[in-house]
Amino acid sequence: MARTTLADPESKGLVERANGYLETSFLPGRRFGSPRDFNGQLAGWLSIANGRHHRSIECRPLDLIAEDRAAMLPLPPVLPDPAFRSSTRLGRDHWVRVLGSDYSVQPRAIGRRVDIRADLDLVTVHCAGDQVARHARSLVRHRTVTDPAHEISRLFLREARRELETVMAEPEVEVRDLASYDRHFEVVP
Repeated sequence: MARTTLADPESKGLVERANGYLETSFLPGRRFGSPRDFNGQLAGWLSIANGRHHRSIECRPLDLIAEDRAAMLPLPPVLPDPAFRSSTRLGRDHWVRVLGSDYSVQPRAIGRRVDIRADLDLVTVHCAGDQVARHARSLVRHRTVTDPAHEISRLFLREARRELETVMAEPEVEVRDLASYDRHFEVVP
């Protein structure tokens, strides 16, 4: 028996046909408020769709579910964490991009390594064990999610840096009378 993977063109076709079926039969005319709402509506629709007789398999999918479950391996005792995880060094702009959207991070973590975790509901960012960001996850791509406290910290740190640069810009150099050089090198008659 040949092993099927997604690299196999036939397997890819099966997946694409299933996706096409959902796009043309389930999605048109529906609206979803959240991933949970989508999954709830899909479960209701699948109970109807799986009860229909299909020509390709010559029966109802509902009749084959028990056989499929019997062939499946049991789940592991501890389920893996399905969240997206990443680690990166926080840039000067104090934002992290997670799955297409940008999320603000506490500016005190700039230049340090941060650990990012995102699930369907929440995006959290930790730096050296401390939580430096917590946002509701945006499922819309190209959005910018800002915590007002992060913006206040950014403005405070920017002002402190400007003050420091102003203090450092004034060199502490002894001001000396130039005539003393003339006397030292015996230029003065």
